[in-house]
Amino acid sequence: MYRFLLTPRWWGINVFAVLAIPVCIFMGSWQLSRFEDRVDSHRQQEDRSARAKTAAARPLERLLPVDQVTSGRQASARGHYDTGHQLLVPGRTLKDKHGERQGFYVLTLLRTDGGKALPVVRGWLPGDAGTQADTAKVPAPPKGEVTVTGALQASESQGTDGVPGAGGPAPGRLAMISAASLVNIVPYDVYDAWITLTDTQAPLRAVPPAAAEGSGLDLKAFQNLGYTGEWFVFAGFVVFMWFRLFRRESEAARDAALGIGVGADGGVMAVGADGGVGAEDSAGTVSRGASVRAEDGRDEGSGEGQGEAARAGKA
Repeated sequence: MYRFLLTPRWWGINVFAVLAIPVCIFMGSWQLSRFEDRVDSHRQQEDRSARAKTAAARPLERLLPVDQVTSGRQASARGHYDTGHQLLVPGRTLKDKHGERQGFYVLTLLRTDGGKALPVVRGWLPGDAGTQADTAKVPAPPKGEVTVTGALQASESQGTDGVPGAGGPAPGRLAMISAASLVNIVPYDVYDAWITLTDTQAPLRAVPPAAAEGSGLDLKAFQNLGYTGEWFVFAGFVVFMWFRLFRRESEAARDAALGIGVGADGGVMAVGADGGVGAEDSAGTVSRGASVRAEDGRDEGSGEGQGEAARAGKA
C-alpha cells in the first residue's frame, strides 16, 4: 500500500522535506543566537556604563575611534570654545520628574590643542530652538583655555533617535551631531565623535549618554526574535504538509486495493466480485451492468439464455 513512496513524485517530496526541515531549524536557531547576543551586549553595555560613571576620565585620543567598548566612557580634552560657532540641536527630548519634555541641545565646538575641533553638548534646555525667549536662556560658553570632561559618543546618523528624517536645519541649528554635518559649517577639521558634559552651567541640564548602536534591545533585536518564531513555524508547516499528503495518498491506495475508485462524474465506482462495475449516483442508488457469460448447459442461442440476456439488458 505504501509503494507510492518509491515513485519519482514522492522522491522529490521526501528530498524537499528532508532538506527544508533542517534548514528552517538552523535559520531559527541562528536568529535566536543573534537575539541572545544582543541581550548579552545590552547587559555588557549597561555594566560598562555603570563603571564609566565612576571611572577616571581618559584623554580623548586614547578612546578613538568610538566603538561599543569606548562609547559612554569619560573622555577629557583641552582647548578653547569657538564662540562664533555655537549651534542649537532642536527636537530633543529629555526625561525628568515631569515626564518627557521637548527641548534642544546646546552644542559648542571646542578647538583642541591638536588643531581639530570636538563637538561638545554643553546641556539641554526645554522649549523651542526657534523662539527667542527660549534661546535667550542659553548661557555663554566659558572663555579662555578650558578642560572639558564628558561621556564619549559616536557620531549620529539618520537612524538615531531624535534625528529628523528630512528637511534641512535653519541657520544656527544642527539637525544631526556628526562630522559630516559640521564639515560645511566650520572651516576646520572636526572629530568623528562628540561628548556630553557631566557638569553643566545653570540652567542647562546634563544630557545622559546614549547606548552604542547595536548594543541595546532595539527594534532590530526583537525582529531577530520574531524571525526565530517564523522559521520554526515554517519547519512545522513542512512536517504538517508532508503528513497530509502522505495520508491522502495512503487512503487513495487503500481504496484502490479495496476496489473503490472515483468516476469521471465524481461518483464512487465499486468493482464487484464478479468483475462488474457499479456506479453510485447522487441519490445513493447503485446500478450494475451484468456481464453475459456462457454457463454450463446454457447457450445464448437457447431460449433460456436469451431470456437471461433480455432480463440483464432490462436491468
